[in-house]
Amino acid sequence: MTDATTLRDQIAAEQHHVDRVYARVAELRRAAVRAEAEGYRIARVGTFSALVERDAMVFHQARRRHSLDAEHEGLVFGRLDLRDGDVYHVGRLGVRDEHAEPLLIDWRAPAASAFYQATAADPRGVVRRRMIQCAGEIVTGLEDDLLDPGAAPPGMRVVGDGALLAALTRTTGRGMRDIVSTIQREQDEAIRSPASGVTIVSGGPGTGKTAVALHRAAYLLYSDRARFASGGVLVVGPSAVFVNYISQVLPSLGEESATLRSLGSLVEGVAAARVDAADVATIKGSLRMRRVLGRAVRDAVPGAPTELRLLYRGHLLRLTEHQLSEVRRAVLPRGARRNEVRSAATAGLLDALWRQAPPDRTREQFVDDVADRPEFRAFRHTWWPVVTPAEVLGWLADPGRLARYADGLLSTVDVSRLARSWVVGAPSISDVALLDELGELLGTPPAPPRRRSADGYRAIGVRVAAPVPERPADYRDYAHIVVDEAQDVSPMQWRMLGRRGRHASWTIVGDPAQSAWAGGEAEVAQARNTALGGRRRSEYPLTTNYRNSAEIFALAARVVRRVVPDAALPRAVRTTGVEPEHVVTARLAAAARTAAAELLGTVEGTVGAIAAVDRRDEVAGWLSGLDGDRLQVVSSLEAKGMEYDGVVVVEPSELLAESESGVRTLYVALSRATQRLTTVASDDTWLSDG
Repeated sequence: MTDATTLRDQIAAEQHHVDRVYARVAELRRAAVRAEAEGYRIARVGTFSALVERDAMVFHQARRRHSLDAEHEGLVFGRLDLRDGDVYHVGRLGVRDEHAEPLLIDWRAPAASAFYQATAADPRGVVRRRMIQCAGEIVTGLEDDLLDPGAAPPGMRVVGDGALLAALTRTTGRGMRDIVSTIQREQDEAIRSPASGVTIVSGGPGTGKTAVALHRAAYLLYSDRARFASGGVLVVGPSAVFVNYISQVLPSLGEESATLRSLGSLVEGVAAARVDAADVATIKGSLRMRRVLGRAVRDAVPGAPTELRLLYRGHLLRLTEHQLSEVRRAVLPRGARRNEVRSAATAGLLDALWRQAPPDRTREQFVDDVADRPEFRAFRHTWWPVVTPAEVLGWLADPGRLARYADGLLSTVDVSRLARSWVVGAPSISDVALLDELGELLGTPPAPPRRRSADGYRAIGVRVAAPVPERPADYRDYAHIVVDEAQDVSPMQWRMLGRRGRHASWTIVGDPAQSAWAGGEAEVAQARNTALGGRRRSEYPLTTNYRNSAEIFALAARVVRRVVPDAALPRAVRTTGVEPEHVVTARLAAAARTAAAELLGTVEGTVGAIAAVDRRDEVAGWLSGLDGDRLQVVSSLEAKGMEYDGVVVVEPSELLAESESGVRTLYVALSRATQRLTTVASDDTWLSDG
């Protein structure tokens, strides 16, 4: 234990340095504001060169001011005392004093790497590593690791019981906990792995996979901004709930340029939240759907005319349904994209008609006579319209059409399930990958030129923002893609991701033991390998569970070993002496409400209530009126990647019964809690290992 006087004195010493940092930041911000204003004054000269100088100065200073504003909270979080006597403070950005001496080292800089990589076995020149806790600009606590006691100078004070475990016992807050200061060596090696190729991070619950993925995105943007900021970094999570959960992490790390998307929002203009039943999601995620969709886009449009009749120079020209089908097939050879061959479709119709026309006219004369006739243009418009992916997906709700498209690919039962699964105007998360596939198959007609703003800049909440490249709304040329909870990505979803990363490097994060994908692994591997190509792959397993207490994780591990007895599960490093509580009752609603209320009174941070997908809204009704700021009700699928201080799992047997991978789903739900876990069930059969 650290005596109160020592702790008070050490906090005062750190407060003195933190005050210097914030004072310097305030000075730098004032200078940036002055320089930004000066940039606008330069424009009054009126010359082209003055405008260029204005743009460069204003952009640079606005960006500097924005970064200084964004990193105000918790700016300083660490300190390194080295064997050579040097002392470095580590924080969210780099700050130098008026003599260019470092006051604060950016956490992404090479000089800060020892803060994460040093251990007692390999101190890397670090004698003492200190974690500094702040509330705003006020130092509230310290935790030290003495890594090299033999090199400690006389009088060096060490406070606290160790930085890592102290950080792990604190509450999570509403968003994902910022663990910049608690990253351990195996995590840091993954974060700083080579920028090219594919970085694969695997590990069980609580090993910090998501934190590693987000810190890696921030590190890449810092280490090679020209490449990754201009090309773009895309971070993909499993659900909108998860994306909202992590949305503040990258800004807290000094980065706001990354794009965050859920699998349900990767297609522009679509924000899907509806979840298909597991068996339907498996069908939609299968590569068989590629061929089903390929047949659909080559079919006649529903309601299209089946005959063309045209009177020409006293002759009736007529194309039957069979002849129109022949034209359509000729215009759509393998690889042709329907919306991009409309001119070829027009030419095909004219060719077929010309062969029936009187022989006294050349083809060119015939085309001049017919192509602009209103009746021909009207026919062409209805026979070969521009078709959207959503329209084609809607065709599949017709059991007859779907049966034709799926002949030899899907069973009668599968066809029936699929035909009933589509809801007009409300695609499911699984449908989004099908919409993306259809967009690829259909292509797009030439778009009208986009209007640019006068100065080429795009506002993002500061007076002048980065002069980003002109990107289409559906951007598909990212420099780096991060995929979290990758074990649940279906083959069709991997194809969707691959289209956005043809030239990208990748970070893939997941845990096979948590996989909810019920389809074949070989098909997933095929689609994933196609998306990633032949890029070099580096693997980084994470082996330590920092989230769960040992008591909580023992229950979760016991459950998942029913289906993966040889799984390489992580080791939980904390013990609390508090076992999970199991409530068996016939009054589920009342018991769930009582359990949630008790957890809200026990833990300081967030509480999650997890239920089966079909019961989620019902449970939300049971818990209505409780602390809405700290309580979140999520489905078993939405719980992926989430973390709460206390968790109530409602009717675990329903999670087991949701799908073939129900045991893994329950494993996920049981491993979301950092401090307290309560299960509420109508019986205890789910606890049986039989």
